[in-house]
Amino acid sequence: MNPESVILGLIQGVTEFLPISSSGHLALAKIMAGYKDAPLAYDIALHAATLLAVVIYFFRDIISLLFEWCYGFVNANARRWTGWRLGWAVLAGTAVTAPFGFLLKNLVEERVSLSPLWLGINLLITGALILSSRFLSQQSEQIRVKDGIFAGIMQGIAVLPGISRSGSTIWAGLIVGLSREDAFRFSFLLSIPAIIGAIILEMGELGASGFLRALPDGWFIGAGAAFVSGFVSLVILRRLITSARWWVFSIYCFAVGGVSIIYSLIG
Repeated sequence: MNPESVILGLIQGVTEFLPISSSGHLALAKIMAGYKDAPLAYDIALHAATLLAVVIYFFRDIISLLFEWCYGFVNANARRWTGWRLGWAVLAGTAVTAPFGFLLKNLVEERVSLSPLWLGINLLITGALILSSRFLSQQSEQIRVKDGIFAGIMQGIAVLPGISRSGSTIWAGLIVGLSREDAFRFSFLLSIPAIIGAIILEMGELGASGFLRALPDGWFIGAGAAFVSGFVSLVILRRLITSARWWVFSIYCFAVGGVSIIYSLIG
């Protein structure tokens, strides 16, 4: 495997979860560094690696919340539990993300990913969202279905390169009054169906046998890099969010967005 593939794996792992837009960074790597698009099979492997990082990191939450949600179907008292409310919020958000995301993806994603100007503007928008969260008062509201819908819309918008999925959905959680810890958890639980959906769609284009044949040599090195860097990114992001310091990522987004815009202007 060439070094470019490993670098793409690291970029995918780090930027997939930090609120700085993985699609934006991959597009900038292609535009500014001349990197080629990763083969579809390798892209699937990277998505699977980052999905595994999320599942392992939130494994206890997933099991306990899934139990509470399922138990709510047979016990009315369980419908007051967090898992019942969170489960329906995740389902509502996922239902909104799919059509909203597909619409934007088909209309403008390719055009935006080839334009450093639009990538820069979107990164500035991401930075502004993150920075604005610094001025929100800490609350601890219970999540509702309509909160899931709002976060799902933001997750759909984040198909645009430069708009961070994690940044947008965490911001949405904070806006509706969730605590920083709950907003962080909800954001990444909401990401699981979205990542699974992306993998299924991409696998549909190749088929299982085609996928295995199309994997490049040494693909597991890049996938391993994506998994490790993704897991570490989750640890770092959780600490920064719960300590109300994740706004520092806005500075990074402003800087990279500004460089991207300048790059587009000077050709």
